[in-house]
Amino acid sequence: MPKSSTPGTAVVAAALALLVVSCGASDTNGAGAPAGTSASVATTAPAGQEAGEVPTTADAGGSAAPTDAEDATPRPDTTPVERVRDAFAGLRATLDDSCADPGNCAYVLGRVYDELQRMDRAMKGDEKGPGHFPEPIALIEKLNGELDGDRSFENLKKHQSLLIGTRDRINTWMQGHPDDYR
Repeated sequence: MPKSSTPGTAVVAAALALLVVSCGASDTNGAGAPAGTSASVATTAPAGQEAGEVPTTADAGGSAAPTDAEDATPRPDTTPVERVRDAFAGLRATLDDSCADPGNCAYVLGRVYDELQRMDRAMKGDEKGPGHFPEPIALIEKLNGELDGDRSFENLKKHQSLLIGTRDRINTWMQGHPDDYR
């Protein structure tokens, strides 16, 4: 006759079941971070990616497609105004970030870039139309022209002043237009 399980065994089994459920949850981006956020850049590059390169995926034409952190598909449960508000909050969350810690610089510059792209998509998709945000959209367009599709760490670092300056100018512009994000 098999021995009956002890209360400790039941607790361990329940804990393992919870772990399995939480690991399989679809509300993370695969790196343990909530969906729509970036996980920190790894110290070693995945196969096929240069060390220090900001992660992207490429379509068949070779152009960079959005990564999980910058998914172009808006959440269906948000309005265009909420998307601008959320994108602006993400952009503002980078204001205290810097490249003072060289080991964190690739992450910081990549995140600022991602948040600017999210801001651009949100403004262009706003119900007021892209003409409502002429200066921020023009600033991001200028940045993207200078980057010329190269979002590698080396290129972002080379254009760090423009990248951070674009973020700061958009922050200032949005502060002067509180009705657009509140």
